[in-house]
Amino acid sequence: MTSPTAERYLRFAEVEARGLSPRYEEWARGAAADPEVVALIDRVPDAKRQVNLVFGAARFHGAPDAPWPAARDWIVAHWDLLEPTILQRATQTNEAARCATLLPALDRVEGPIALLEVGTSAGLCLFPDRYSYEYRDAHGVHSRHPSDGPSTVVLPCDLDGVAVPRGVPEVVWRAGIDLNPLDVSSADDRAWLHALIWPEHDDRRARLHAAAEIARRGPPLLVRGDALVDLPAVAAAAPAEATLVVFHSAVLMYLSPDGRARFADTVRAIAAGRPTVWISNESPSLLPGTAASLPPRPDQQAVFALAVDGEAVALTHPHGRWVRGLGASSR
Repeated sequence: MTSPTAERYLRFAEVEARGLSPRYEEWARGAAADPEVVALIDRVPDAKRQVNLVFGAARFHGAPDAPWPAARDWIVAHWDLLEPTILQRATQTNEAARCATLLPALDRVEGPIALLEVGTSAGLCLFPDRYSYEYRDAHGVHSRHPSDGPSTVVLPCDLDGVAVPRGVPEVVWRAGIDLNPLDVSSADDRAWLHALIWPEHDDRRARLHAAAEIARRGPPLLVRGDALVDLPAVAAAAPAEATLVVFHSAVLMYLSPDGRARFADTVRAIAAGRPTVWISNESPSLLPGTAASLPPRPDQQAVFALAVDGEAVALTHPHGRWVRGLGASSR
């Protein structure tokens, strides 16, 4: 009988890493088939057995970017070093390219905007107005830039069945809440963010460094707190003259079904007291009410559902590479 951990790693290989990271696909398949490695992973709590967390900890501590047999031997030999990091850290992937999938939803919002990100990590997704975009669709390439000119961060994104955003938003306030916010001025935190990027994704590493420099020059308000408890207080600090946008990406997986329902109720309560738009970018099964409105998927590719005020409006690539309208053909 296959263990739940082995099944988790095999699913990661077949759904999340397939076609995106040959190295992680190989590593995940190798781990799933190795009882000794599975037993080591099972020493940590279930919530800490995530592939990205375990492999990220290995790379953080210097695991070789090598075929599985060599990586496997390194992981087994260094498990006592990896385990404390796995227990202490979280998968706080802070992919600035998700702003390219956020922008079509932000384009619907009347400005000025106050941005509040839940699960903000280091806050790199709080700067959609300071990045440049290259949207590609059937009509060509469409560039969008900040008001003061092209940015050092350029986000390419394919659009299918989605209108090209008119421009970047006017953001007058930006804040994030996280159980453990990261500091881009900390070499240790930057190294952890670097380790979470998959081995072959050199473009994402370069983007991380450029986005971190933008965040370092004008840090947003980052609050250490629990969204189920502290979100209303942070939202109350947003300027009243701005439309509040509460948004999040790949956060709901860390909440129980009851926690997700409570979170949705919390956001709706905030919206009852002031102009608020709720934008989510999550696995389709995790936001109540969105999965049923999405088209069936014949493939096994991992996708997110982009939703506005709880209603799905598009499918997105988890790392921000494309946005597809619900009526567009499947990739």
